[in-house]
Amino acid sequence: MQLEALYQKAAAFGFLTVAEGVFLYHHAPLTDLMFIADELRKKQVPHGKVTWQIDRNVNTTNVCIANCKFCNFYRIPGHAEAYITDMPAYRKKIEETIKYGGDQLLLQGGHHPELGLQFYVDTFRQIKKEFPQIKLHALGPPEVAHITKLEKSTHREVLMALQEAGMDSLPGAGAEILIDRVRRLISKGKCGSQEWLDIMHEAHKLNITTSATMMFGHVETIEERFEHLVKIREVQSRKLEDAKGFLAFIPWTFQDVDTLLARIRGVHNLTTADEYIRMIALSRIMLPNIKNIQASWLTVGKETASICLHAGANDFGSIMIEENVVSAAGAPHRFTYKTIQEAIHDAGFEPQLRNQQYEWRELPEMIEEQTINY
Repeated sequence: MQLEALYQKAAAFGFLTVAEGVFLYHHAPLTDLMFIADELRKKQVPHGKVTWQIDRNVNTTNVCIANCKFCNFYRIPGHAEAYITDMPAYRKKIEETIKYGGDQLLLQGGHHPELGLQFYVDTFRQIKKEFPQIKLHALGPPEVAHITKLEKSTHREVLMALQEAGMDSLPGAGAEILIDRVRRLISKGKCGSQEWLDIMHEAHKLNITTSATMMFGHVETIEERFEHLVKIREVQSRKLEDAKGFLAFIPWTFQDVDTLLARIRGVHNLTTADEYIRMIALSRIMLPNIKNIQASWLTVGKETASICLHAGANDFGSIMIEENVVSAAGAPHRFTYKTIQEAIHDAGFEPQLRNQQYEWRELPEMIEEQTINY
């Protein structure tokens, strides 16, 4: 393979193969990849601003039977620390979220063996009844798969019921690496890779907007990372012409503190800043049909994420008024609505508040800066 030929193919928004992506990963200078990805960003997101969001990650329950080996958050059924979030707790958290300028809840939880479709339908309806202005970016393909199995139903029926109850969009949670060899090692209790992809395709057919993610830096190979990217791209290619499909792609690094992967298997996150920036650039290059690439400041920190804005990323994600899952595995980084804008400014860009649909929002006039304490 010739680097120059691959550069030209990437610059023309061509679909690079897995082998071509791997070749670029191993042989292309980082500066070249950053330049190409940055040029693609300028064409796909010509306004040149860096978007960000204010929302809150609220966990429906911490009870889970998936037994993911990278998760410190979950508790087994019957554990003394197990909980299911109730409406008084939602009310308090939503009222705080609005006070801090937020417009959305990211609602996720564990694979609770006793919480079926009706539980989520009732929860979503009640939240929407009391707070119709709050958007619900809710669950994820593994949870949809889990509910489908409990109900002996279909993905489509579950998604339609959730959508009717108030689910506004579907996060790309639980993708990890969409290769079953990897999933058997790190998240055997979750749906397989094809089911994850099938659920996303079904959501797109229902005009439910989604995001896609990749958690890397654990047991996967470089080739498997690029197989993951190509699978995401293929699902996006199959969406209906008038559907938005995947609005964004968010690659983030495995957080290893006190996880079973680290303690028992000796797997640690050895991802360097250079490697993360390289993967951001290659995500932009490999996914020409996904407009927004988000840098995961939560897992890599302000400095590395800021460089990613010059390597194809155009979004800084949310300040995350609350986040419990990734933080439980050691992610130490935090932003407020002021400091995230300062970081974007310092990187040489204009910050632009957005909603989940990547529509611009005005910063609320009355907004408080939260004390980070979770």
